[in-house]
Amino acid sequence: MTRDADRTFIDHLMQLKDRDRGALAALRHSLSFSPGDYPRAFPHVERYVGKDWHANDARRLARYAVAGLYALHPVTHSRSLAAALGQLVRNKERPSLEFRFLALLEADADAVMAHLRQVVGLLAADGIGYDPAGLLADLCIALNERASPDARNHLRRQWARDFYSALQAEAPADSPPGAGAPTDASATVQ
Repeated sequence: MTRDADRTFIDHLMQLKDRDRGALAALRHSLSFSPGDYPRAFPHVERYVGKDWHANDARRLARYAVAGLYALHPVTHSRSLAAALGQLVRNKERPSLEFRFLALLEADADAVMAHLRQVVGLLAADGIGYDPAGLLADLCIALNERASPDARNHLRRQWARDFYSALQAEAPADSPPGAGAPTDASATVQ
């Protein structure tokens, strides 16, 4: 499947937010299971899975993971999840949140979802959005037990750059109120 297919999937999730709250509830509940194991999530995700992908294909698992995480916090923004978390740490001035990020970086394919649920829950509490399409691409590596160490390390370095860049960033003094607000027009600005 291509980037267009990924975008179609993300667009589908965004439409569920406005049209089918029951589907979002099922997808949120799917986070209690391993990605791709909750039958009530199948109707909302499986049609966007490649026909040749096996049950444990990281691309399939990533779709289920992103669907559940999006349902938990359906506020989007163009920044990566790591950059969103960096912004949260900067806003809250709670260094303990940095340790959660480091735990996410250290997580293997089996543990990454538990850390992501926590991180997205923290972002939801503050209304900070992230890019679900970018997370989808990242999780195709993070959930892939056969991903090379180089690929995993590249992803970790990218997340670290995004996080620490956002942590260090300061809003320009002349930026208008609401600058950096979520791209989803119905989202609440923090």
